Amino acid sequence: MERTPVGKVLLFGATGDLAQRMLLPSLFGLHTDGLLPDGLTITGSARSDFADKEYREFARKALDEFLPKELKDKKGIDAFLERLFFQPCDLSDQKTFPALAEKIGDVSGGLAIFLSTAPSLFEPAVKGLEKVGLAGPTVRIGLEKPLGYDLASSIEINDTVAAAFSEDRIFRIDHYLGKETVQNILALRFGNTFFEPIWNAQGIDNVQITIAETVGLEDRAGYYETAGALRDMVANHMLQLLALIAMEPPANYDPTEIRDEKSKIFRALRHMAPEEVPANTVTGQYVEGAVKGEVVKGYDGELGYDSNVETFVAIKAHVDNWRWQGVPFYLRTGKRLPVRRSEIAIQFKPVPHSMFSGRGGLLQPNTLVIRLQPEEYIELLVMSKQPGLDREGVKLRELPLKLSLDAEYAGTRRRIAYERLLLDLIEGDQTLFVRRDEVEAQWRWIDAIRAGWAANATKPKHYPAGTWGPSAAIALTERDGVTWMDD
Repeated sequence: MERTPVGKVLLFGATGDLAQRMLLPSLFGLHTDGLLPDGLTITGSARSDFADKEYREFARKALDEFLPKELKDKKGIDAFLERLFFQPCDLSDQKTFPALAEKIGDVSGGLAIFLSTAPSLFEPAVKGLEKVGLAGPTVRIGLEKPLGYDLASSIEINDTVAAAFSEDRIFRIDHYLGKETVQNILALRFGNTFFEPIWNAQGIDNVQITIAETVGLEDRAGYYETAGALRDMVANHMLQLLALIAMEPPANYDPTEIRDEKSKIFRALRHMAPEEVPANTVTGQYVEGAVKGEVVKGYDGELGYDSNVETFVAIKAHVDNWRWQGVPFYLRTGKRLPVRRSEIAIQFKPVPHSMFSGRGGLLQPNTLVIRLQPEEYIELLVMSKQPGLDREGVKLRELPLKLSLDAEYAGTRRRIAYERLLLDLIEGDQTLFVRRDEVEAQWRWIDAIRAGWAANATKPKHYPAGTWGPSAAIALTERDGVTWMDD
């Protein structure tokens, strides 16, 4: 696939937390490795009234705080900072855009815009950019989530952006897709022959996807009160993971073909009728408890008022197609859980007949675990015979075959997800970005669940901080004879 690098980058939200923690360190990493085009300039923009020199000092402090120690190099940082410029711009004030356009200058060599702002500012931002000539055919735009809070608002945002940018120049960001381990799902599934014959309803009993956080609100109260766990995690990260697990093999590693197959999965997700939602979803909200031995407040205590926003959700989902008919996909995410963990567990069906049962040998179904964070590994749990003479019966034991990506690639620098995504934005590769039809199909499914909660007046069940959510989440799987992978 041909890549056409741009010559300029424009970062909106350039003084925010994401820019300091992720974007500036990622761009510096690309610069250090010689992956940025010679002469590429990076212009930061925000409401802050910085001059170029002041913003470079701001960026230096951010790099000093958030770069790994081994990457800190004064000479390299000095050279990187020469690429940086700054122009104040208030996205809600159209009068501030002409000065921004003048600062950016000629964009015939290509411009990549990274828009990390509140969704309410997308429309004025795009209209302002278009009015001053910063939305032409040589300009790409990267949109950081959230892309709306339901289908209607998502369509409105997409329509607004599409009025100025064609779909091939719109890069909708889900940073999970930039993680190496997430991309390894494709290598695992489509680069090995032994999984494909059993990667279906005949071979797989259930799939579990867990994204667990130990943190509470931190500084995201304003956002989280409008989102909740379902919109914050399920509507993007978790459904993207589900699609990568469930999708059909694309013919080529190509942005159109990969996203075509993901989109088919989102359209095949079984929509829940309002009366089905209570039996297939669980919502929770943490109350006071202990996380890692430290007593923490409940959600309402952190907010300072009572709220019915969910901080935990568990869902039993189905993909209604030939490959996955009858296989439950269990999704679970929450805040103030016992551990920080993102993983996918695929439990295969048991062997059709056990030859060991007459000798006391007990079999467990094989399970494939793909751990995304904090460690990165792929682990297959297989049955093994314990050493011995077997005079009192055959003893079988489940053992892990473990491929640690951290260990195997210990000598290779593991990149921040945003490094890959920013480079792909600069070079024009849409493979790891989300297409409009994907986003809107995801929201249709999410909206059906929220409509069910509203119809049933569902309120989140309380769970103590430091536990795995409400007991109803355990019942969600146990009534199917399935146990969550908590170890």
